[in-house]
Amino acid sequence: MSRPSLNDLSAFLAVATHRSFRRAADELGAAPSTVSHAVRGLEERLGVRLLNRTTRSVSPTEAGFQLLDRLQPALSLLDEALEGAMAAQGRVAGSVRINTPRIPAAMLVRDVLPVMAERYPDVTVDIVVEGQLVDIVAGGFDAGVRLVGSIPRDMVAAPLVDGVRFQCVASPAYLDRAGAPETPEDLKRHRCIGHRLPGGKLYRWEFERAGQATTVETTGAVVLDDEELMVDAAVRGLGIAYVVAPAAEAALAAGQLREVLAPWTQGAEGLALYYPGHRAVPPALRAFLDVVREVRLSRK
Repeated sequence: MSRPSLNDLSAFLAVATHRSFRRAADELGAAPSTVSHAVRGLEERLGVRLLNRTTRSVSPTEAGFQLLDRLQPALSLLDEALEGAMAAQGRVAGSVRINTPRIPAAMLVRDVLPVMAERYPDVTVDIVVEGQLVDIVAGGFDAGVRLVGSIPRDMVAAPLVDGVRFQCVASPAYLDRAGAPETPEDLKRHRCIGHRLPGGKLYRWEFERAGQATTVETTGAVVLDDEELMVDAAVRGLGIAYVVAPAAEAALAAGQLREVLAPWTQGAEGLALYYPGHRAVPPALRAFLDVVREVRLSRK
């Protein structure tokens, strides 16, 4: 049996990870037909089917899963060795794939990526915006960004933002028309912009004052799953929105929104960049972490 090429192994790894020839081709910068040919050639060399293919889906066979489990760490070690060799010459190169919700993604683009582009021009930062919690290892990501309380215990967390406060905001026109709520209970008499979680459930708004915690199930004519859209809906007078403070910052500064129930929304939870703690940190990710720490310290 001839030894499979690194390109064939990389093609299989990409397809098995993404469950798609098209997405694998996008990652590899190749045509889907080229990726398909590489995987088929690998199967012929090994004499075993690695993927189950239908017109709608692709999934690894039992043999494919076994190869995937062993191939992922092996190719990761190879990448680390190559990146380490370049780092020894004072050059950091490679790619960093980050999974993050939209608001932290905007913060990374604004504060971190300009420094990365200037200091590490050979590092590609690939940011995937996703509201739903994912397994970053299974998804092929190097790191993710989440609220500290939602980060798995087997991950290493690097603080990104110390505290992210939630705010209730509404347009001046809406508040002039409907009045401002004085307590969370008053929200039941207001039009509220609902927040649908990635799993499909409606988010129950959480408040706390002087150690007293309460949640409110809100009602309204609008339900959205994107905080930027919630802010836009609030600006247009559609009701009261409950969003993280960075999402409403610009609209508040411009006078398009006013905050309500501020004494009840003091609780804050930090955001952190997290990554697997059971394997060596590649030089490109290490460089990204260094810039994140530097930017965070400069804000203090």
